[in-house]
Amino acid sequence: MKIFELNNKQTIPAVGFGVFMIPNDGPTYDATLAALKAGYRHIDTAAGYMNESDVGKAIKDSGIDRKEIFITSKLWLQDYGYENAKKGIETSLKLLGVDYIDLYLLHQPYGDYLGAWKALEEAYQAGKIKSIGISNITVNLWNKFKDGMTVMPAVNQVEFNPFVQQKELRKVMAENNIRLEAWYPIRTWK
Repeated sequence: MKIFELNNKQTIPAVGFGVFMIPNDGPTYDATLAALKAGYRHIDTAAGYMNESDVGKAIKDSGIDRKEIFITSKLWLQDYGYENAKKGIETSLKLLGVDYIDLYLLHQPYGDYLGAWKALEEAYQAGKIKSIGISNITVNLWNKFKDGMTVMPAVNQVEFNPFVQQKELRKVMAENNIRLEAWYPIRTWK
């Protein structure tokens, strides 16, 4: 599988398996385990998906060395603000059953996202998160957000596909050495 280097020298697999809208307590476990057996090594979940525990169980039960699996998760809005974000990060680590998360994103740019970002930076510095990033950040939001950080995001995960090409955002992210990651790379229209 092709990998990309991030701005902090960590690497990310080019293709991942996302578990959005898959229920917890069985279906996410089964889907994640099947994806790992099929060769996927990047699993994308989020606190807001409410299925981190199934992802963690599947990773543990897969028999694959944890170092070979790249986990992305995201902090949800109820955990924004500095203190809440610290708790949210710990909750994600616990539910996933891991000592570190490879990539942890701010899921949406609302509320006290700068306080939450500070907590992500601290968890990154402590080694609990290997890379930190943002999600759904537009150019306008980036311009408001960028001055409140000391660690540059490694990734901005946004909708990106042939119908939503994000030309201006790609330019701005490239200028800041931030990888743009697609969360809807294949879109079909009815």
